Amino acid sequence: MNHLEGVTRPQQYRALSLSTLAFTTCFAVWTIFSIIGVQIKQDLGLNETQFGILVATPILTGSISRIFLGIWTEQLGGRRVFSVLMLVTALCVFLLSYVESYLMFLVAALGVGLAGGSFIVGIAYTSYWFEKEKQGTALGIFGAGNAGAAITNFAAPFLLLAVGWEQTAVVYAIVLTIIAVIFWVFTKEDPLTRSRRGQGGKATSALAQLQPLKHVQVWRFSLYYFFVFGAFVALASYLPRYYVGAYEVSIAVAGTLAALYTLPGSVFRALGGWMSDRYGARAIMYLTFIASLICLFLLAYPETSYVVQGKEGEITFTLAMPLWGVVVLTVLLGFFMSLGKAAVYKHIPVYYPQNVGSVGGLVGMIGGLGGFFLPILFGAVLDLTGVWTSSYMVLFVLVAVSLIWMHGAIRRMERQRVPELSEERFRYLPEIQEPAASHARQQQELRPKQT
Repeated sequence: MNHLEGVTRPQQYRALSLSTLAFTTCFAVWTIFSIIGVQIKQDLGLNETQFGILVATPILTGSISRIFLGIWTEQLGGRRVFSVLMLVTALCVFLLSYVESYLMFLVAALGVGLAGGSFIVGIAYTSYWFEKEKQGTALGIFGAGNAGAAITNFAAPFLLLAVGWEQTAVVYAIVLTIIAVIFWVFTKEDPLTRSRRGQGGKATSALAQLQPLKHVQVWRFSLYYFFVFGAFVALASYLPRYYVGAYEVSIAVAGTLAALYTLPGSVFRALGGWMSDRYGARAIMYLTFIASLICLFLLAYPETSYVVQGKEGEITFTLAMPLWGVVVLTVLLGFFMSLGKAAVYKHIPVYYPQNVGSVGGLVGMIGGLGGFFLPILFGAVLDLTGVWTSSYMVLFVLVAVSLIWMHGAIRRMERQRVPELSEERFRYLPEIQEPAASHARQQQELRPKQT
C-alpha cells in the first residue's frame, strides 16, 4: 500500500484515538432520545408506537446519510467531512431545546440523527491509516465508540433529573462542538487522500464508487449488520422504556441497566476485530448468530403460568424471567453483537479496498435502518400483543433468517468451487472464500485466508 509510505505508528495511533473519541461522542448524541424521550413521552402523552417513532427517527437520518457521507469522505477526505458533520449536528442538538410539539420533535430528531452518519466517515478515515492485516483490529477499536450509547444511558438520566431534558440537549451540543474543534486541530488528512492530492489525482466518481453495490454479497453483509448493529441501536434506545414498563423501575435505574447492555456491545468490538484478523470473519459471524439465537430464545419466552393436574389436585406454577436474568442475557447478547459488528466490517476493506466508503456506507445504512425500523416494530408489536418480550421474538426471527442465508450461501459457493468433492469430505476442509463476482477475482491477491 504505497500511500502508507512514511506513515509512523504514532501518527496511526493518534488518528485512531481521535477518530474513536469523535465517534464515541457522536454515538452518545445519536442515542440521546433513549433517555430524554422517556420524559418527552410522559409530557406529550405518547403511546408506544409514537414513542418508538420518536426514538427511531434520529436513526433514520443517521442511516440514510451514511451512503452519501461515505462517498463524500472518499472525495473530500475524512478529516474535513468529520469536522463539519459534528458542527452541523451540534447546532441541531442545540435547537432541539426549543421544540415543543411532537411533530417538531420528529423534525428536530432528523437533524440530531446526522450524528449516526459519523460511523462511515470514521471507518473510511481510519482504515486508510492502517495496513490490511491490521485493519480489523483498528476498525474494531474505532467501533468501540458505540460505547457512547452507554455514556448516554449512564449520564443522561442524572442530567435529565438535575437540569431537565432541554438543558441536557444544550450540554450535549456544547460537548460535541468542543470535540469537533479538537478533532480538526489535532488530526491530519488520511494518507490516501493526501497522496492523491499530492499526485494531482482525481477522486473516484460517485457512480464508480457505487458499482460494487450490484453484488448480492454486499447486501448479505448488510443484513448481518441490520442485526448486529441495527438491533444493537434499537435495543439501546428501547431497553430503558422496557425496564420502566415491564419491571417498573425508575428511569435512572433503567438507564443504568441499559448501559450494562450497551457497554460490552461496544468495547468488545476491538476484540471482535482482533478475532476476525486471527480466526476469520466468517467463523466469528457463526459464533455471533448461534450465541444470539440462544440468548434471544431465553429472553423471548414470555411470563407463563401452567396448571398441572397432580394426584391431589391442580398444581399451578409460573415461569418468568427475573430482572437480573434479563440483564445478564442482554449483556451476553451485547457482547456477541459487538464481535459480529467487527466481523462484518472486517470484510469490506479486504473485498472492496477501493470502495470502502461506498460499500461501507451501504452496509452501515442498511444496518442503521435496523435501528430505525426495529424500535417502531417493537412498539407496534407491543401495542398489538401486549407481550413485553415480543421485541425479542422479532429479533429471534431476524437472526434465524440471517444465519440460514449465510450458511446456505457459503455451502452453495463451496459446492460451486469444488464440485468434485463429496459432502462428507468437504465438511472437514478449511474455509473457502466467497467470490464477489468479477470484483473479487480482481482483488484475489488481497484476501486473507479466512474472511
